[in-house]
Amino acid sequence: MKNPKAWLWLLLIGSLWGIAEVVGGEFLWANEIPFPSVWLTAWAFFMLALARGLVPAPGSSTIVGAVATLFKLVNASPFFCHLLGIFILGVTFDVVATVLLRKETRLLVRRIATGVLSVYAGNTLFALLITYVVKYDPWVEGGLPKVLQHIFVSGSLSALAAAILVPLGIVWGLGADKSTARVRRPAWVMTAVAVLVVALWTAGRLAKLHG
Repeated sequence: MKNPKAWLWLLLIGSLWGIAEVVGGEFLWANEIPFPSVWLTAWAFFMLALARGLVPAPGSSTIVGAVATLFKLVNASPFFCHLLGIFILGVTFDVVATVLLRKETRLLVRRIATGVLSVYAGNTLFALLITYVVKYDPWVEGGLPKVLQHIFVSGSLSALAAAILVPLGIVWGLGADKSTARVRRPAWVMTAVAVLVVALWTAGRLAKLHG
């Protein structure tokens, strides 16, 4: 990933994920929408898949997750369990996608499996770490029932969404990459991407100031 264009795309997609966590997360919890983490996870996996289509390289998903984590750290109250969850999703998707998407055979099945396995792996790793390693009070108090609920209830709903959104995101990412390559003045496209990144971080700061 030595190409600066790849880094700009990853910054943009990580920022889109981050602002959804900041603004969308606040809306979901404030309005007591059922399963708020499922909605945010669904968007996260769509963003991860989109990035993988644009930059199909090991490590790209981890970078997107790191950008989203930093975005939320800077622009929202520091709930460290949320930050850990975001970063874990990026890493687990990266590992699973790197393993499953190496071959060109049965691509649709592999893309669906990437989404589903990444959700269960991410939710399981997060629940175990936050409860038994970090020992975050709300999770320790919830104990094993809370861990199982996160893995099998929220996880299954998120996996269903990821089974649809991951293949869709990868296809859109591949299409966007090909479209950008055909543009007569690609520098204009990348300038627009850079402007969008700045606009998203500015919007994130404004959301925090007025939150």
